[in-house]
Amino acid sequence: MLATAVLAGLALAGPARADTASADRTHADLTPAALDAATAAALETALAGAHRSDANKARDVYRHPKETLAFFGLSADQTVVEISPGGGWYTEVLAPVLKDKGRYVAAGPDRQSKSEYMQRTLARFDEKLKAAPEVYGKVEVAEFGPDDLAPVPAGTADLVLTFRNVHNWMAAGWAEQAFAAMYAALKPGGVLGVVEHRAAADQPQDPKAASGYVRQDTVIALAEKAGFTFAGSSEVNANPKDTKDHPKGVWTLPPTLTLKDQDRDKYLAIGESDRMTLKFVKPAG
Repeated sequence: MLATAVLAGLALAGPARADTASADRTHADLTPAALDAATAAALETALAGAHRSDANKARDVYRHPKETLAFFGLSADQTVVEISPGGGWYTEVLAPVLKDKGRYVAAGPDRQSKSEYMQRTLARFDEKLKAAPEVYGKVEVAEFGPDDLAPVPAGTADLVLTFRNVHNWMAAGWAEQAFAAMYAALKPGGVLGVVEHRAAADQPQDPKAASGYVRQDTVIALAEKAGFTFAGSSEVNANPKDTKDHPKGVWTLPPTLTLKDQDRDKYLAIGESDRMTLKFVKPAG
């Protein structure tokens, strides 16, 4: 597949180039734009909402939802597509912000999938939506997978977001197609926001990202191949305590804690993974 070939080439490329221009281009930290007053107020209300569990609220310290969404340019009147929302952590934040003036599309896995894991994920997500219709009543559910890559009509989204999913697409061999589909969904001038577990830049990229970590230059290359312009990065979700060499990859860390009680305090002290936060733009012309 083309995606596998591209990623294999990136892996063979080895460590990122050390020249100053490349470093600046890959790691330039951009200050988030200020949210407009209405969006800021709606976001604060959503983050404090009773529909969010205490466990999910406790993860705000690692995920920085307000700062992250400000960096991506969220506005309450946008059409926002979240790709692979998983259990709906960001759905809890985005759905109430967008329900009055905007549009929120949660593009999850294929509902005909034979995977038990995917079916469990879909069932949990459906239960979440049904449990709070006053919050989620306007959520639009779509599919996003290798056989269905058009969650919305082409050129209709203002903002496409995906959180910690690139490694999954790499593992499955369709990362290139995923980025092309996100590009197609956006209006000219629209924004793609990506958060992903960040691998060390001085280590070769595993084409399958088996550890869950992805090099930042790998993500940028995938996006640019799809046609995006790299607009910059934020370090809002960085974690310098993450050594990225854990026995069970990123899943060694919270919230998964795959090793359970083994070295639990050590991994809790590290916290959640070091993450890149990248902003891309679909050219207007």
